[in-house]
Amino acid sequence: MKTLSKILCVSAIAGALVACSDSVKVEQEEGTSLEQKIRQTAEQSLDAFNIPGLAVVAVKDGEVILAEGFGVRDMESQQPVTPTTLFGIASHTKAFTAAAMATLVEQGKLDWNDKVIEHLPSFKLADPYITRELTIRDLLSHRAGLGLGAGDLMIWPNTDKTTDEVIAGLANVPIQHGFRERFDYNNLMFVTAGEVISEVSGMPYHQYVEQTLFEPMQMDESTIGFSRIDESYDNVAVGTIEMDGKLHRFPLDFLEDFSAAGATAASVDDMSRWLLTLLNEGETPNGERLFKEESLHDMWQLTTPLPVSANASEQGTYFRGYGLGWFVKDYYGVKHVSHSGGILGMLSFTTVIPEKEFAITVLSNQQAFGALTAIVQESLEEVLGVPDQDWVANESKKYHEFIQKKADFKVEAVDEPQPSLALSKYAGTYTDAWYGDVAISKQDDTLRIDFTHTDMLKGSLEHYNGNTFIVRWDEPLLEADAFIDFDVNRNNEIKTATMEAVADFTDFSFDFHNLKLEKQ
Repeated sequence: MKTLSKILCVSAIAGALVACSDSVKVEQEEGTSLEQKIRQTAEQSLDAFNIPGLAVVAVKDGEVILAEGFGVRDMESQQPVTPTTLFGIASHTKAFTAAAMATLVEQGKLDWNDKVIEHLPSFKLADPYITRELTIRDLLSHRAGLGLGAGDLMIWPNTDKTTDEVIAGLANVPIQHGFRERFDYNNLMFVTAGEVISEVSGMPYHQYVEQTLFEPMQMDESTIGFSRIDESYDNVAVGTIEMDGKLHRFPLDFLEDFSAAGATAASVDDMSRWLLTLLNEGETPNGERLFKEESLHDMWQLTTPLPVSANASEQGTYFRGYGLGWFVKDYYGVKHVSHSGGILGMLSFTTVIPEKEFAITVLSNQQAFGALTAIVQESLEEVLGVPDQDWVANESKKYHEFIQKKADFKVEAVDEPQPSLALSKYAGTYTDAWYGDVAISKQDDTLRIDFTHTDMLKGSLEHYNGNTFIVRWDEPLLEADAFIDFDVNRNNEIKTATMEAVADFTDFSFDFHNLKLEKQ
């Protein structure tokens, strides 16, 4: 396995070619100050946010100034996080997908503006016009007209569906907005992009990315899909979720079906090479070119606009949007490029400031995103000289208020709830056109529900009011309890059912509201 020592040696040799002037000395001292600030913030964040483990890598002026682990990778084993500990980086995978697509564009095998159906003739969305006009660029920029997280239940939590089945299901996922009308984050368009890459390259998505991107960068530990990690490699982080005042260990097989949308496992050691490559406009630390500067410009050019809040304006942002696999904005007069990622129990956050030759990635095995924000923002204060804030204090306050909000949450009771039908009336198989079968059965005096493609979505129905029940999942750490409303006709027959998450803090990928369950 390759380590950071090789990169640091290359950096040291390059540094030796520069005259030892006072200005260089000042830059080095500033770099040391930056390194210390990042390290201090990471150490503070462990306690402030109740996080078992973090890993951080920061790159400045062509050198890795810090690549370290903090805390433990597994709260059970208490083994430490190291620079080579693998984390699920989740949606940062989208940046690799865009880069892989760029290499195919450069090879002349496709164009950003190619229609998707030119490469996937069977591809179909619920709207014929969008099906016909959707381009590769649209796949990578969240503007297809599908709603936030629409269709994610086909892949989240991990399902038994194949990629072909997921893409076929898109034909029945409801379109919620006009084509190219607005930004709505959608994972399944990136899953589709991964299938385009497979079709055009002639090899599976994971193989193409690893061969074309990871291997030239010597990202030797990184894989697409945790199931493909070498069994002898045990330096792997285990996620945690905070609930009821304590952390709960949450091992997961990391969403193999997310593929091009979010299935990468990587370490900060490996991510250092990616950050160096980005800051060097597509050229790896070894001098090998992955993609042209023009391709990086395409990826980092705003494609889909996003609104700017008043708070963001106060912090030096006047435009923001999504490029191809990256969020882009201005920030105190410089270009700010970033992407975060989240799966159950883990988070990632990468930020690049090209003009300052600075980039940072933070990985965590806990879901307190404020910690990642604090580490990144404290580093940007140092790099950009922007107004100082106590980011750890501010973000931890928000995080603990959010944790308390979840702890206090209760479904508002109905004063005089109406009775339900006999429980046996609700039992049966319900089918959604894009997800598939959901089975409801009567077991003793309880109704049980089983999303048949998703092992983790099994639970009990608790009567709420009339023909409305609350689904309480067997795994409470999902934090995804949902209402289920049965539509009963005048003959007391049930034909359909709909669902909706009970709480507003449920992850958007539990898109129960897009289901239309028809009783068979």
